[in-house]
Amino acid sequence: MTSEETRRDLVVYGRRLYEKGFVASTDGNLSARLPGGGFLATPTGLPKGELSEALIASLDGDGRPTQGVPSSEWPMHLAVYRARPDAGAVVHAHPPFATALACAGRTLDRPILSEVLISLGAVPLAAFELPSTEDLAEGVARSLGGHAAVLLANHGAVTVGPDTRAAYYRMETLEQAARIQLYADLLGGGRSLPEPAVQALKGLGEGYKLAPLPCAACEGCPVAAGESGAVVLRREELARLLAEFARVNGRA
Repeated sequence: MTSEETRRDLVVYGRRLYEKGFVASTDGNLSARLPGGGFLATPTGLPKGELSEALIASLDGDGRPTQGVPSSEWPMHLAVYRARPDAGAVVHAHPPFATALACAGRTLDRPILSEVLISLGAVPLAAFELPSTEDLAEGVARSLGGHAAVLLANHGAVTVGPDTRAAYYRMETLEQAARIQLYADLLGGGRSLPEPAVQALKGLGEGYKLAPLPCAACEGCPVAAGESGAVVLRREELARLLAEFARVNGRA
């Protein structure tokens, strides 16, 4: 994914956080690791519903800003990237149900919903630390460990993924799981799945990964891939191009 595509995704999924009600006003922040080194992050003090690609901040490989001013929570993102080389993106938001669990000091580690076990796994709770501090950054990275998500006591939630899209949808899954957990508690408590089923569901995770989006230009595109992987033109498109070449050169 190019820097331009990554920048676009931060805007798209940042706005979606706002539209879903997972953030309000200037809450929340997103970032992504660039393949060639360095990072992109949402800017400080800007509502996610007002994001634009031009406003996304750039940072070098050490996390130092090179363009724009990143979110004040950038130290938390950087701590996660340093602890998780596999993380391509970090999303921090305050989705209401997940944040309610975090404010109550609850985790999401009871195996009551099969889809959550497959796509998200257990979600631990990081102890409260003041926002935008190194203590918070270190605590979140430590509590996250190898998990896909972590709740932040009295604060919100963080999800990670190979890219911004995956990290965003893990936030959606987290909020849905928290909502179901709270409803189940109101009905007397969710019933945990039996251990054999839990282990079987965990083994299904690889087969239930988020499918990639098709290329926006794929439908009706005249370019196709040959069996060897080489790019070839379809016959009708080749004929059209040859006719156009002949016309331009006065041979038609």
